[in-house]
Amino acid sequence: MIKAFIILAALLSGEAKENYKVNADESSVAWVGKKVTGQHNGVIGLTGGRLEMEGDQLVGGIFTIDMQSIDCQDLSGEGKGQLEGHLKSDDFFGVEKYPTATFVITKAVPQGPGKYKVVGNITIKGTTEEIQFPAEVTSEGGNVTAKADFTVDRSKFDIRYGSGSFFDNLGDKTIYDDFELSVSLVASK
Repeated sequence: MIKAFIILAALLSGEAKENYKVNADESSVAWVGKKVTGQHNGVIGLTGGRLEMEGDQLVGGIFTIDMQSIDCQDLSGEGKGQLEGHLKSDDFFGVEKYPTATFVITKAVPQGPGKYKVVGNITIKGTTEEIQFPAEVTSEGGNVTAKADFTVDRSKFDIRYGSGSFFDNLGDKTIYDDFELSVSLVASK
């Protein structure tokens, strides 16, 4: 009874949450990993998710990343296969044991029209860390688009391979701890 009253009060106040389902085929996650001697970039797929809106305001959400879909786009042939295999191995993301990663929005603080500071929990390899970053969200008709660029420190998820934070004297074999993600989510009612 109390739950029904809370839902009714939210509806009457015009602040009911609406879920928008993330379209994995129309959404994208691009990545860039850097090392002393250069960088690699690619994409990774989503398995799904949702964005929670109150009117045209972002209030929460979750999306799940398919770690088995890691795709390197700046290499081809044998080099591409070797890098993708290494990224999927236990040296990096251990996708056999951890096939997905998740991000849960715990807070979306408005920063102006369509702009937010998003705070949330990202889980990679079974470890959860809070991160925050700026995002742009647009709501039109029955669709919501969210875009954000942010950096993740892999060392916080016990991904140590080639990390200067854990190993000395790596020289030009050092792989930087931070990797960049560029996320574009398309969701609809």
